Amino acid sequence: MPDFKVPLKDYSFLFNDVLDMQSKYQHVKGGDQATPDMLDAIFSEAAKFSETELAPLYQSGDKGCTWDDGVVTTPAGFKEAYAKFIEAGWTSLTGSPEMGGQGLPSSISIAINEMLTTANWAWAMYPGLSEGAVATLEDHGTDEQKQTYLTKLISGVWSGTMCLTEPHCGTDLGQLKTKAVPRDDGSYNINGTKIFISAGEHDLTENIVHIVLAKLPDAPKGTKGISLFIIPKFLPAADGSAGERNGVRCGSIEHKMGIHGNGTAMLNFDDATGFLIGEPHDGLNAMFTYMNVARIGTASQGAAAAERSYQGASKYARERLAMRSLSGIKNPDGPADPIIAHPDVRRMLLTQRAIAEGGRAMVTYASQFADLYVGGETEQARSAAEDRLGFCTPILKGFITEQGVLAANHGVQVFGGHGYIQEWGMEQILRDSRIATLYEGTTGIQALDLIGRKVLMDRFAQLKIFTGEMLSFAAKSLPWPRGNKTQRKQAWTLVKLALKWRYLGYKLAMQGKRNPDAVGAGSADFLMYSGYAYMAFMWAKMSAVAQAQLDAGKGDSKFLQEKLHTAEFFFERMLPQAQVHAKTIGANLESVMAMSEDYFDAS
Repeated sequence: MPDFKVPLKDYSFLFNDVLDMQSKYQHVKGGDQATPDMLDAIFSEAAKFSETELAPLYQSGDKGCTWDDGVVTTPAGFKEAYAKFIEAGWTSLTGSPEMGGQGLPSSISIAINEMLTTANWAWAMYPGLSEGAVATLEDHGTDEQKQTYLTKLISGVWSGTMCLTEPHCGTDLGQLKTKAVPRDDGSYNINGTKIFISAGEHDLTENIVHIVLAKLPDAPKGTKGISLFIIPKFLPAADGSAGERNGVRCGSIEHKMGIHGNGTAMLNFDDATGFLIGEPHDGLNAMFTYMNVARIGTASQGAAAAERSYQGASKYARERLAMRSLSGIKNPDGPADPIIAHPDVRRMLLTQRAIAEGGRAMVTYASQFADLYVGGETEQARSAAEDRLGFCTPILKGFITEQGVLAANHGVQVFGGHGYIQEWGMEQILRDSRIATLYEGTTGIQALDLIGRKVLMDRFAQLKIFTGEMLSFAAKSLPWPRGNKTQRKQAWTLVKLALKWRYLGYKLAMQGKRNPDAVGAGSADFLMYSGYAYMAFMWAKMSAVAQAQLDAGKGDSKFLQEKLHTAEFFFERMLPQAQVHAKTIGANLESVMAMSEDYFDAS
């Protein structure tokens, strides 16, 4: 596999030019520290760690973790890399300063997590999962819980997980059976089994703090009866260290399609000691603090898959010789032309690049709301940011991860037969990328969340805000002589996308009144249309800034010209797929729902 290089110019372009994060940091707690020089230094050091410490372990880590009587050992080199990671203070970037953190905006950590993931997906999940545990405790933990756990989690000496899924239920949490019985000392006796727990058991940290969903004896039925608990692997001792072993054991680790270097565990809680987070029966609300963090991180994994696969495929395509170009010989001294001369190979490479850069821009745009949600100056600002982030999250998670699989698939295809064998590493990227469409809620679940909770139940409020921003941006490029022909064309496209996006939301609402199944049948296509519209907005913004800098004689002209070309490719060759999804939303519902269940009996 070719050496991985972090695209630092792209991060700088997004943060400093396209989205002007500096102006937004002025309204965020801790934002005054995030100066351009500070950001450059942080990103450069994160890139160095990703390239030199993590990327070399990516393929070797695919050999996987080992399990022996409940003890999980990570692949060679993982533990040493983690020790260097926490020694350098990377886990403390966004943590509360009162608990040993540096208090920087979340958007910085989100960008760094993408770098880490691109370098070594399975490894990056270990510290990445702790961030959600930290966010949950910061928002909902008691002062005593914060003092006990946050310092250790923020320093990285301890790590965290989220334990939701059980053998008989995944997303349908109302069915969970894990029980929590109050004890006289204020703690709880927890019994149950959780599966698919990423980083649920490993040898990287002194302790693992599990954030666990369970039900109290008097719990109402369904999701309203869920409570949230802290269950550490080792109970904290009086001096704050990891003390007595708790009643939680790893029964096995999963033998799975990808991310072999991450220990995905089945955890058995047998009379485990747990501590309630927040109010009884209010665990689902507290959990969503964690889920918003996790889903943004998962969305960036889609961009990471596209970036890593593109870097491998683009190098191979320039070196691999096969056939002659249809438009004439390009390599007269060789037996054939490099495959990058062939239009279909270029189509795949450009698609990968457009997904990586467009997805990165989508995540960075949403990260400004994560900053405000965590550190906004007023309650009103934090609440508004939570709503904005809530609307973006299912689109990011559903759309970018699906596109990431597409990009990784293209990477294998560019290599041809060589892409299908292990030594090149391209098939590993494809295998790893597939999980991102599944965990933290499948694409179908994200689609139902978007259309159901974030559009219909919201009475289209956030959809109107987002599309209103698209229309406002487009209006600046439309009047002559502002912008060039390409910018005006892209602006008109944005206008049509925004208006149709609203129309499709209203259309699904009307169809749903006649038959609720219409909403479910059209939800995935609505999400994909939303993703294309969102990405088009980002590409139009990047295109406008790149052109303005070129016109002013500023910036790296080669980088800016390439950005303009990728934007044009997206609008001309990828965006038309949005209209396919728009048409499918209105397709005959009977083609999906008419047949009885017997129709699907393949026996």
